[in-house]
Amino acid sequence: MSKIAEIYRNIEASGRDEVFIHLRPQAEVEEEHRAALDGDGPLAGLVLAVKDNVDVAGIPTTAACPDFSYIPDADAPAVTALKAAGAVVIGKTNLDQFATGLVGTRSPYGAVRDSRRPDYISGGSSSGSALAVALGFADIAIGTDTAGSGRVPAGLQGIVGIKPTVGVVSTAGVVPACASYDCVTIFAADLPTAQSAMAVMRAGAPQRQWPADVPFAAPVTPRVAIPDTLTGLDDAWQAAFGEAVRQAKAAGFDTVPIPMDDFFAAAGLLYNGALVAERWDAVGEFVSSAGPQAGLDPTVATIISAAGAYSATDLLRDRRRVEELHRTALAQLEGCHALMVPTAPEHPRIDEVAADPVVVNSRMG
Repeated sequence: MSKIAEIYRNIEASGRDEVFIHLRPQAEVEEEHRAALDGDGPLAGLVLAVKDNVDVAGIPTTAACPDFSYIPDADAPAVTALKAAGAVVIGKTNLDQFATGLVGTRSPYGAVRDSRRPDYISGGSSSGSALAVALGFADIAIGTDTAGSGRVPAGLQGIVGIKPTVGVVSTAGVVPACASYDCVTIFAADLPTAQSAMAVMRAGAPQRQWPADVPFAAPVTPRVAIPDTLTGLDDAWQAAFGEAVRQAKAAGFDTVPIPMDDFFAAAGLLYNGALVAERWDAVGEFVSSAGPQAGLDPTVATIISAAGAYSATDLLRDRRRVEELHRTALAQLEGCHALMVPTAPEHPRIDEVAADPVVVNSRMG
């Protein structure tokens, strides 16, 4: 049995209809896969799933909203780069609608469930992409990340997720969430594969001018900053992070506790401040004019509708505040080569999210 035939058989047997919004015909994928294996690209024959807010030519982009759907004429540059390197697209994956959420449940195409415990959330918003990799339906998957949407589902599903520096990988052909902060991310089952895919996406983007003093490697004894206090984690999660710190020390790292107040203040602005106005700029007019049959998730619609109330002055004020927090937060990291934090504070059940969708999601961020 071919690799592609086995994947399609596993998809059918899995009962996980919520993972893909659009699954390409098996025969098409088989043909492209055979051709890719004859090439010499660095990703030759890898199966690629794409989050359905990222364009793939000829396949609908819905952003998990049926009435928003359109069929793009061209691939997003990130998709183009991966395909040119030999990856083969299998389909488009489910997500928290308009990439608004960290839980993976805000979709009319169904809540994406954890790969091991189906009563728990997958994490979002790149939920289907993370599950496609975790369940073996794809070797790599494209996600997006504005405030954790690539890292949170990777962490909860036990796979690798890489979020690049803002601006390193093109976000053209991506339905914006908050355009100033959006990133295209990659998922894989292991770090070397994820690194290879990220390098391909980076190579296909405009060259970035790095400051002359940016270090591209750590010294023999790296200094790793860790939070001086951790809030929101139960005893088991606290212990798990403590074990990660112990392993870092055993590997020869110096650990430096730092206060996290400025980091959390900046994160709060993205959830509760005027920066959310960018969500209105992206899809607010569609949301405000959509009828009851549009397939809008009620929580997402409420968030985006409220975002339209901020003024330009509010947005400018909060952007200045982010810049201030950026400077003070980086000052806390002076002399350190990395910052290590838990990816998420908890792993909620789907019924917990349903009972309090906004508060649980905010805790995840």
